[in-house]
Amino acid sequence: MKPYVFITRKLPEEAIKPLFEKFEVHMWEHEAISVPRDVLLEEAAKADALFTMLTEAIDEELLTAGKNLKVIANMAVGYDNVDVAAATRKGIAICNTPEVLTDATADLTFGLLMTAARRIVEAAELVKQGNWQNWSPLFLAGKDVHHKTIGIVGMGKIGETVAKRATGFDMNILYYNRTRKPEAEEKLGAVYVSFDKLLAESDYVVCLTPLTPETRGMFSREAFQKMKSSAIFVNAARGAVVDETALYEALVAGEIAGAGLDVFEREPIGADHPLLTLPNVVALPHIGSATLDARTDMMQLCVENIEAILEGRSPKTLVNREWLTRVGS
Repeated sequence: MKPYVFITRKLPEEAIKPLFEKFEVHMWEHEAISVPRDVLLEEAAKADALFTMLTEAIDEELLTAGKNLKVIANMAVGYDNVDVAAATRKGIAICNTPEVLTDATADLTFGLLMTAARRIVEAAELVKQGNWQNWSPLFLAGKDVHHKTIGIVGMGKIGETVAKRATGFDMNILYYNRTRKPEAEEKLGAVYVSFDKLLAESDYVVCLTPLTPETRGMFSREAFQKMKSSAIFVNAARGAVVDETALYEALVAGEIAGAGLDVFEREPIGADHPLLTLPNVVALPHIGSATLDARTDMMQLCVENIEAILEGRSPKTLVNREWLTRVGS
């Protein structure tokens, strides 16, 4: 029998054609609707491989149900939806899609920064609603980006690429990371500082850190109070890194000037969420890597990782390196 692969969203058949040619494949029939939990558990029980999205919880229950599972290819660079330790114990390879979405996500992140700074959404809506009645010297005046200080929290590949974008605007670049990045310091002029110093000195604080137990809720009310009252906060990482109540209170109190958000604690965010009532908040529906090129490359990488594992080869982007030891590779 051919290995069985379950794909948790409807994807373009051309992108996943190699899987259909080699394996038995079942794909969830909806593109915009998540696979129900009971269906996912049922499919996991039959599958040798799962092709998953960030929206699926790959937890102990699912991994236990998946008695034949050999690989889970998660179509995202982040994998906080996966219990990696449990997967490793069970001998299941976890793969992600780094690198191929770096530029697209960095572009969106910097675009979000500029949109919040220059009040672009506010201005566009004003025109569309027919409320552009006159002009004045300070009409929709925003904030300069050039020659300002950007503080990047999380200096991974995407963070470094955002910093590269910032050099084109002659920005001063500060960063905070678990480890120093000497190459980024040398090439981009980035300066490593403490978290508190970054908050205090940055005109734009950009969050690109992965979600871990240490980073969950790190942007608290106390953190926002350490920022400049003129500063703008941008989050293109994970929603749970931010205390959203604290962010709302900081914005209302004028402790920071604005926010650009591509991610939220609960997604999709409800239209009645307090943050969405504020004119100085730009909110996007988690589209950091949403370009046709990037998403196609992400799908292709997932396909290649599944092929490799099911054919007895090492995958391209393995998250749990300990798996290699367990399977004796």
